[in-house]
Amino acid sequence: MTLSTAHADDVIKFGLVAAMSGQSAKSGEAIVRGLSVAIDEINTKGGLLGKKVVLVVRDDESNPAKGVVAARELAQREQVAAIFGGLDTPVSMAIVPFANQAKMPFVGVWAAGTPITRNGAAENYVFRVSAVDALVDDALVNYADKKYGAKKPGLILINNSWGESNEKGLKAALEAKKIGSAGVEKFETADVDVVPQLTRLKEAGADALFLVANVAPSAQVVKSLDRMGWDVPVISHWGPSGGRFTELAGASAEKVHFIQTFSFSGNSSPKAQAVFEALKKKYPEIKSFADVTPAVGIANAYDAAHLTALAIAKAGSTEGPKVRDGFYAIDSYAGLIKTYTKPFSPQNQDALSADDYIFTHFKGDEILPLTN
Repeated sequence: MTLSTAHADDVIKFGLVAAMSGQSAKSGEAIVRGLSVAIDEINTKGGLLGKKVVLVVRDDESNPAKGVVAARELAQREQVAAIFGGLDTPVSMAIVPFANQAKMPFVGVWAAGTPITRNGAAENYVFRVSAVDALVDDALVNYADKKYGAKKPGLILINNSWGESNEKGLKAALEAKKIGSAGVEKFETADVDVVPQLTRLKEAGADALFLVANVAPSAQVVKSLDRMGWDVPVISHWGPSGGRFTELAGASAEKVHFIQTFSFSGNSSPKAQAVFEALKKKYPEIKSFADVTPAVGIANAYDAAHLTALAIAKAGSTEGPKVRDGFYAIDSYAGLIKTYTKPFSPQNQDALSADDYIFTHFKGDEILPLTN
C-alpha cells in the first residue's frame, strides 16, 4: 500500500508499522481495518487540511530491527504525518527512540508495554490508544482476587520485554493487595512444552495463573496444562485474542479469561453498530461478530485515527511538534471505546485508563464479555 511520490503533496499519509504476517497477522489485519474505516469517514467529511488521507502499511514481521527500518522509511521517504504502531512491545520499544528523535508522532494501537509511552523523553512524541501493562496488571490481580479468591497465584510469562514489563507490574499489584505469589516462570515463543515451568508453579502451590504471551505461546501453555491434567484458573493479558487461539489451544481455550478494551458482542451503542455495518460493507467476508476478532485491534485503531486527525486539525499542520501540541489540545471525542475528554497531556500520553477494560473469553471463534 504505497502512493507514488508525484501525488505526495495532494494527500496526508498515515503510516502503519505492524505484524502483517506470521502468528499475529490477524491482529495486523484488524488494525488496518480499524484505521481504514476511520480514514474513510475522515475523507467523506472532506479529509484533513483540505487533503485526502491515505494509509501506507509496512510489515514488521514482529522483528524490532525491521520495525525501525519501516518507521524510518515511512518518516523519511513516505513523509507520513504520523506512524501508528502495531502489536509487539519489543518492536514498539525499538521505534520509540527514533520517533522522539525525529519528532514524529507515534501512536500505539496495540502493544501494551508500560515504557512505550512512559519513556522518559524530555519531548515525548509517543501516544497510545490501547491497554497499558501497569494498569492491566492491577486489573488482572483484582480479577483473580474477586473472581477466584486467589491467595497464591503464579506468573507464567513470555521471555521478552513484554514479559518483563508485566512481571514488574504484577509483582507491584500483588504487593499492593498483600497477596502472595507462587513464583515467576518464563518461556520462549518457540517452546512447545511448558510442563516443567507449570509443574514448578503447581508444586509451589499456585491457585491461579497469570499468563502473558501472544497467541501461539499462550496456546502451548493451555495444551501443557491439559497434558498435566491441571485445572487451574488462567487469567490472561490480551495476547490470546490476536489470532487463531481456539484452533491452536483446543477445547480448553474457552476456559482462559482475558482482558480487552472493546467488544462488538453485546454492545448496543449506536457507534458500535454503525462501525460494524461499515466494516461489513467494506469487507464482505465479515458476516458476524466472530469475523471481527480481535475487535480491540479495530477499535483501538479506529479511535486512534480519529484522535490523530483531530490533533492534526488542531495543529493546522502536519509538522511533528505542532501535531504533538494538537494532541494535548483535544477537548473531547465521542469514540468507539468511549467518549474521550482531554485524553492526552504531557503527564499522561495514554488515552485509556483501567476503567476502560473488560474481561472476556472465547466461545467458539467469538470473543464474548464475561458477565461477572
